[in-house]
Amino acid sequence: MPPPLLRTVAESTTESESASTLPGRSVAGVAYAERVPEPLIDPFERRVTDLRVSITDRCNFRCTYCMPEEGMVWLPRDELLTYEEQARVVRVCVERYGFESVRITGGEPTLRAHLPRLVSMLAPLGIDIAMTTNGVKLPEMAHDLAAAGLRRINVSLDSLRPDVFRGLTRPDDLQRVLAGIDAALDAGLNPVKVNCVVMRGVNDDEVVDLAAFGRAKGVGVRFIEFMPLDAQGAWSEDRVVPASEILDRVHTVFPLADPEHGMMEHGPEPAARFSYADGIGDVGVIASVTEPFCDHCDRIRITAEGKLRTCLFALEEFDLRDILRTDDDVAEEEVDDRIAAEIARAVGTKWAGHRIGQVDFIRPGRSMSQIGG
Repeated sequence: MPPPLLRTVAESTTESESASTLPGRSVAGVAYAERVPEPLIDPFERRVTDLRVSITDRCNFRCTYCMPEEGMVWLPRDELLTYEEQARVVRVCVERYGFESVRITGGEPTLRAHLPRLVSMLAPLGIDIAMTTNGVKLPEMAHDLAAAGLRRINVSLDSLRPDVFRGLTRPDDLQRVLAGIDAALDAGLNPVKVNCVVMRGVNDDEVVDLAAFGRAKGVGVRFIEFMPLDAQGAWSEDRVVPASEILDRVHTVFPLADPEHGMMEHGPEPAARFSYADGIGDVGVIASVTEPFCDHCDRIRITAEGKLRTCLFALEEFDLRDILRTDDDVAEEEVDDRIAAEIARAVGTKWAGHRIGQVDFIRPGRSMSQIGG
């Protein structure tokens, strides 16, 4: 039986009609009329409301689970979407389809110049604005990002031991990352979360130490199962530490309020969260490999050069950059219509879920840094 047809935006009023009845807003310096959004539902009845926007493929780390030590061949700068183009895509998602959140990713997003300007361009949309970063530049940037409208942040921290950290990331920047977490807290970003990719035989013996760090700092630690997105293609299932095992280790030292954590339930967010029995914070696990949460997925993502992907492991991409850079004689509203239509077409192909661990699983042609986390 074929999947149900994609529900797309209904016939809309014209901009002048909308402007006469609804207040307008300014995004990327351009005033647009409000419009009533139509929910965007994929073929498996999941509503899509979250957009991940990679703003650069460049990174100042060389994490072993992400890219080779020698780095990657970076995209030419003129191939990257401009801030204006990225803000326009986000606006279309919000106005046409009622998207509720956007996450800025990379590569390492803080390497892109004048990043607070992009955040300030998105802030008028009134949605949740978050970012994932390695934290190295946060000591200088956290307050400016918060002032521009960034609400929350995830900082990657895979080890608290300098030698292990250096072996995983290559640079010797552990103290800078720790200072970046402090800066994010001081700037009032809330919540501040720590992401840790757990790999057997590498950093899995630090799970409890990282949980203790999170409790002491007042930040939520999110342990992520090692996924097959490394550039070297060295991933193997025996290096995956199951989320259930991670929780068992944490629970042994810091009892969880719900010790029966074998069945993890959560909403559309990637992490299943568990409160500590003593009420001091929580811990999260992202079990992409052993307990995938695809049934609840509400995300799509855009690469730095404007390719739309409906899944982290998608094999097909949809080009928004060509539409964004349409000839100047095409009306703004028509370009928005084309963007919205292509987004709907892409979501209409969204599959039920990835096939990690299955015989028919195919690795995507890009590594994590090229896709955007």
